[in-house]
Amino acid sequence: MEAQRILGLLRAGKTPSEKDLQWFAEGLGDGSVTDGQGAAFAMALCLRGLDTSATVALTRAMRDSGQVLTWDLPAPVVDKHSTGGLGDAVSLVLAPLLAACGLYAPMLSGRGLGHTGGTLDKLEAIPGLRTTMPEAQFRRITSEVGCAIAGAGEEIAPADARLYALRDETATVESLPLIVASILSKKLAGGASALVLDVKGGTGAFMQSRDEAQELARALVETAQEIGLPVRALITDMNQPVAPAIGNAVEIAEVLQVLRDPKPDQRLCQLTLALAGELMALAGAAPSAQEGARTALDKLHSGAAAEVLGRMIAAQGGPVDFLDRAGAHLPDATVQRPVLATDAGQIAVIDGRALGQVVVALGGGRTRAGAPVDPAVGLSTVAGLGTPVDSRTPLAMIHAADEEAADAAEGAVRAAFQIAQIGVAPPLIHGRVG
Repeated sequence: MEAQRILGLLRAGKTPSEKDLQWFAEGLGDGSVTDGQGAAFAMALCLRGLDTSATVALTRAMRDSGQVLTWDLPAPVVDKHSTGGLGDAVSLVLAPLLAACGLYAPMLSGRGLGHTGGTLDKLEAIPGLRTTMPEAQFRRITSEVGCAIAGAGEEIAPADARLYALRDETATVESLPLIVASILSKKLAGGASALVLDVKGGTGAFMQSRDEAQELARALVETAQEIGLPVRALITDMNQPVAPAIGNAVEIAEVLQVLRDPKPDQRLCQLTLALAGELMALAGAAPSAQEGARTALDKLHSGAAAEVLGRMIAAQGGPVDFLDRAGAHLPDATVQRPVLATDAGQIAVIDGRALGQVVVALGGGRTRAGAPVDPAVGLSTVAGLGTPVDSRTPLAMIHAADEEAADAAEGAVRAAFQIAQIGVAPPLIHGRVG
């Protein structure tokens, strides 16, 4: 009856005690709390919220529901988390870049959630690459290569694993305390000594406005600092995709483009460098975030980061020649079709959530936990805000499994773009917290 008592407290608008939250997290982790009770818990927190002290308690409890990793490496262990967006392949550039800069970046990442993509799904577009591995292998690859990206095993924050799936199924993804506890419980369990957070706001983010993103960033930073983890959050724009591609294989292609020909004025490269700089400063590997970003750009230009990514891919079971023959390894969609604009002007608004849902409908995302994804489908060459267009200008290229799926996607893609006489791209980075 303990679960019912705690749910009753939440229903009445009362805050459970730290002991109550610890009990519920343990129950989620060991299975004694049912899916129905977990779903009710998620809905109650989404509707009622939690104060800061209770959020800290829930985060600690979810961290302690499983194993907490510790590291004995000759340089700082650092980590990054994004709150989710479109075209957000930053981790796949950032992890090898940090390793090239002399840090260690073992990342426990997730799969797609709602309309946003997941790092693990993107990586698994590479044939043979495994994101599920024993802890010993994860540690070995991190030690030898400098980075590894894998899914959190069942022993890492199992309470979060249960809630993570239930949030997607119960429309409670946007709950602030659940977002904070989910993100930080896994990152704390991963054993990093410094963490940078990419908190997104805009039409393609879970937080639709800059104010909502600011609120989440503050909650994350306050909770992490209360627990003792050095952290900084960047508040970034998600009114258009980070990279001009949304999907799995199509985003891997954009990652390779940044590693081969880095352009700091392009969004994916710019954001990766900013996050790298913050982490290097937090970890004491650079005197400032600006100096750290400059060092990171040098590692991109030298090819050192690309070389590390190639080693990581091979170590995780992918092709040893992937960097040289990516086109031969990445899957291609059967149908590739441009979506042309119908009006002349400039792109003024992009409905990011709608574009993400197009990719889900194409098969590149999930409508239920555990469902397979098609790594080849998605959108590429997505036009950005402020881009001049006319009836000959592609808004995006559809990658679909068949003509019927492409037909269904075409109208939805076109409807996601608003064209006006003037369109302006907002700055990528709105501010910092911490």
